[in-house]
Amino acid sequence: MGNPSLYIASPLGFSEAGRFFYEKCILPDVRKIGFDILDPWALTDKKLFTDAFAFPFGPLQKAALARVNQIAGRNNEEAIRAGTMMLAILDGPDVDSGTASEIGFAAGLVKPIIGYRGDFRLSSDNIGSTVNLAVERFITICGGSIFTTWEETRGILYARYFGYKATA
Repeated sequence: MGNPSLYIASPLGFSEAGRFFYEKCILPDVRKIGFDILDPWALTDKKLFTDAFAFPFGPLQKAALARVNQIAGRNNEEAIRAGTMMLAILDGPDVDSGTASEIGFAAGLVKPIIGYRGDFRLSSDNIGSTVNLAVERFITICGGSIFTTWEETRGILYARYFGYKATA
């Protein structure tokens, strides 16, 4: 049996700074721990998006992007289903809508979810939660927690990895 796999739900691919942290910190650390990474930013061939965006703005581009969006969505769905667990990056003024939907889908499949929010801004419905109360509930009902430093998050991923290896 192979290594446990980790789907990483995150909005970090949308910005240069986010991609830097994702590619230089998160991905290498998760690889060092030993997880097989299910990276939604790498699941769909970037050329499909590049080709679709090459059409002039309008109906042709819209149709091409709709096709690529379906492919990307299906790839992400299949990866979440196949994954052992999920790491959800919760940074931003509010949890990214795509990340929130991936969390809900994983929770529906009863996948363990670990949340990481290194962003110190307030982003909850009230002081009783760290992020949106539904998002936080979906993380905790699957036995997960939200951590506020990457060091803590990396530590729990390390512990979970060896917990999965011990039961395999």
